[in-house]
Amino acid sequence: MPVPTAPGPSEEAVKGALRGVMDPELGDNVVDLGMVRRVEIAGAAVDVTVALTTAGCPLRAQLMKDVKLRVGSLPGVEEVRVHFGEMTNEQKKSLMARARWKARDGAPDTDIPPTTRIAAIASGKGGVGKSSITVNLAVQLARRGLVVGVLDADIGGFSIPRMLGLDGQLGAEAKKIIPLRKDVGAGHLEVVSMGSVGNAAEDEAIMWRGFMLNRAVQQFLEDVRWGALDYLLIDMPPGTSDVQMGLARMLPHTEVLIVTTPALAAQKVAARAADMARKGYLRVAGVIENMSAFHCEHGGTYALFGSGGGERLAAEIGVPLLGTIPLDASVAAGGDSGKPASLAASGPVVDAFSALAERIVSEALPPVEMASCTARLFEYVEAVLGPR
Repeated sequence: MPVPTAPGPSEEAVKGALRGVMDPELGDNVVDLGMVRRVEIAGAAVDVTVALTTAGCPLRAQLMKDVKLRVGSLPGVEEVRVHFGEMTNEQKKSLMARARWKARDGAPDTDIPPTTRIAAIASGKGGVGKSSITVNLAVQLARRGLVVGVLDADIGGFSIPRMLGLDGQLGAEAKKIIPLRKDVGAGHLEVVSMGSVGNAAEDEAIMWRGFMLNRAVQQFLEDVRWGALDYLLIDMPPGTSDVQMGLARMLPHTEVLIVTTPALAAQKVAARAADMARKGYLRVAGVIENMSAFHCEHGGTYALFGSGGGERLAAEIGVPLLGTIPLDASVAAGGDSGKPASLAASGPVVDAFSALAERIVSEALPPVEMASCTARLFEYVEAVLGPR
């Protein structure tokens, strides 16, 4: 008896995923810009036709990569084929009209540039080390000369300021919140957390309902002068509730890194976070296994929390295992002292986070390579086709 194959995705699901693919120059997604001309689904294969402003658009490779990553992350998709066409003059004119309207009346709600790679560090439960992953990954990215935003979205359980050794308070200028800055190597961090707000005490509970928590995250996105960021890492609260749903609505081009420990219980709960992300049409970029084997100074290796949880979860949800972070006392000590463990000169933890950062920038979430092709169309439309 033949084994039934998994059904392919719906056209609605594919277009939902494509709304996470941004034209980095126009600051809008390819669906709403009218660039997606055709979606064809044949079982596990999906063909997407994208109309470019010019046949030789330098953003072609970037768009192809993003389309394949987004649509390929949908359940049931095994192959994504991307085809390109070129817009007619009227289509270009319509595209620029939307861009003008967006710039004038529908301005983005945030100062986060469309070229910023946004990664939510998430899991279904607490205690798996999302904050330590966020902090140590951020400093490793900054060491590479990148500008990295860090948003502490765990409003009631904030810990980022202590872990980064930041004692100051958020400033304000021209009705915008100014993040705290921490220089790291050739790059730097821009950090926003409830723990850096004047009336927030580290040992007092913030007793807010879901709506208020979500509104606080929204304010940190809308009212902060983030500046030119290469990456924005969001330290998510545990669970699958209001903040997670709000993020999918406010930042639809967010991608998700799922954190788990080797334990089976953590793996199963983390799978729920991946499921929720996909239901919100967010791409799950990969899995990070934290607290893997303990390496003692005498050369022994001990899997204190079991083994294989990261590999099992990655296989279950169909994404790569991006890194395994060893169980090491220096991670906790670094978080308590405000000196992240991966800032050390060498060691197993430094090596693990360095390898994770390398996979992020080279494979999972590569920086957006800007090359102008659409922006110059404003002048072209006015000169050739006349004012709208």
